[in-house]
Amino acid sequence: MNTLSTLFYISMAAWFLTEFLYKNMLKSGKEDQKNKDKSTLNILWLAIPFSIMSSIFISYNTHFTIAAGIWILYLGELLILTGIIFRYMIIRSLGKYFTVDVTIRQDHKIKKEGFYKYLRHPSYAFSLLTSLGLGLYLNNWLSLVFAFVPPFLAFAHRIKIEEQALVEQFGDEYIEYRKSTKKLIPFIY
Repeated sequence: MNTLSTLFYISMAAWFLTEFLYKNMLKSGKEDQKNKDKSTLNILWLAIPFSIMSSIFISYNTHFTIAAGIWILYLGELLILTGIIFRYMIIRSLGKYFTVDVTIRQDHKIKKEGFYKYLRHPSYAFSLLTSLGLGLYLNNWLSLVFAFVPPFLAFAHRIKIEEQALVEQFGDEYIEYRKSTKKLIPFIY
């Protein structure tokens, strides 16, 4: 096993471990406004493992090469690591306001600085960057589709539910914030 593949397996384990820890340690509390989530966390926990397993399975059983050369593997691994690290940083920056379920804290405020100056959902954006990196690392067009599309659709559904809760809580303040930011990709979407 070469260094790159070892790094890939370590980063995949780190991805799973961090997401497992987030899911189990960063849930809403008893005093929070719950019942906003509408099972989006369950949908994400179905979509993401499905996308990972299916994209890996597809890469071993089909050959729809994205690019010749090893550079695509390095690019994929770079995106995986960037996604994991920056998602962690964003979750840390939100502090007590980050929960894995769609929840409004009692003293909740809209974060508008850092990545939030440009994106309303940067933690989802970096999670999707990790998925994109997986698809590129596998160097298979069909794997790329399966690595990226199911999580994207799950996050799109969650964003809809989350933004509805934020508009209900913050009204015009959140509506104005939405006008000046993008959902997932700076300046584009």
